[in-house]
Amino acid sequence: MNAEPPAVRASDAERNRTVEQLRAHAGDGRLTLEELAQRIESAYGAQTREQLERITADLPATTAVPPPSPRRRPRPTSLTWVAFGEVARKGRWRLVDHSRVVVAFGNADIDLRNAQIEGDSATITAYVAFGNVDFYVPEGVEIDHGGLAIFGARGDHGADVTPPPDAPFLRIRVFTMFGNSDLWRIPAGATGTFRELIDAVRRVRQVGA
Repeated sequence: MNAEPPAVRASDAERNRTVEQLRAHAGDGRLTLEELAQRIESAYGAQTREQLERITADLPATTAVPPPSPRRRPRPTSLTWVAFGEVARKGRWRLVDHSRVVVAFGNADIDLRNAQIEGDSATITAYVAFGNVDFYVPEGVEIDHGGLAIFGARGDHGADVTPPPDAPFLRIRVFTMFGNSDLWRIPAGATGTFRELIDAVRRVRQVGA
């Protein structure tokens, strides 16, 4: 009985090519921000060509990708705002290079786990007055979170997970006056309401404390 041939080891160049393919598919709307981050991490951790092939097995070859249909893709979102109420941006939506969130006497929930990012990075600038904004970001995404709070607070919550090389990059700037802002790093596989997601982040922090 013939033995199985040994698995062919993957090279750094092959891993890099797989990551570039993943970025291209994310730009075409086939992968969400969370999926992109997870698959990039898997690509850099792959040891064999077979493992790399499994990462892109459900994606078409880049040379055979048909032109995207504008009617099927979500419209890009550059502005989310609320006044004297509540707004939730969630599900599958397209995040442009630079977008804004404006909150006045209200609350906003910005769920970025299933957002589609078209390039390597995106910037969100939020302005909050007498309100609150919460950002929900998947682990594995590199984040630059900053801004200015006047008579308010800005929080950053979740496990300090080092993102893989070439991970998608998000820059979030929040400027608040008499308002609050919180960024929640959601662990992989967490589901439920926003309150349940926040509880999942807090449980991870307690376990790691």
